[in-house]
Amino acid sequence: MTADPLVDLSVEGEDWMPAVRAPEPFDSFFRREFRLMAGLAYALSGSQVAAEDIAQEALLAAYRRWDEVGLLDSPGGWVRRVVANQSVSSVRRRVSEAKGLIRLGLRHEGLARPEMPSDSEWIWSLVRRLPRRQAQVVALYYFDGLSMSEIGNVLEISKESVNTHLRRARETLAGELERGESW
Repeated sequence: MTADPLVDLSVEGEDWMPAVRAPEPFDSFFRREFRLMAGLAYALSGSQVAAEDIAQEALLAAYRRWDEVGLLDSPGGWVRRVVANQSVSSVRRRVSEAKGLIRLGLRHEGLARPEMPSDSEWIWSLVRRLPRRQAQVVALYYFDGLSMSEIGNVLEISKESVNTHLRRARETLAGELERGESW
């Protein structure tokens, strides 16, 4: 990933004044990042509707704090962390709601078991069942194409931890794929 562009507002020929740097305009950032954030949210949540809501909420949070977030080394990394956390929360909330409806004996059309999804969707459904941090690392690595260091920065964990989570996730997924079962 490249660094987010910043605008240099210093006046040429006035060396005594320090350069004042401002974040890029939020609308440019939004146009560049929204599709990527929605894709990451979908990979982690499994719901297109929820993914768009999550991406919008994360970008809205960034907009509200753009004076701070825009000056970070990686504003996109900050928003990705928000998306990753909100996606996991969304899945947990939907699972809790489904369990509650089952306990109450209520049928809900949304609880009907869908037909077997395409191979990639099936794999992503397995990823969403991994422990939270492993699922986040897998999505950031394979969906977003981030390096181990970039993932560490987004999730605020060490590169070694990223490597460990990715290795464990791969081992679990390989076992599931060999068995040809879902959990």
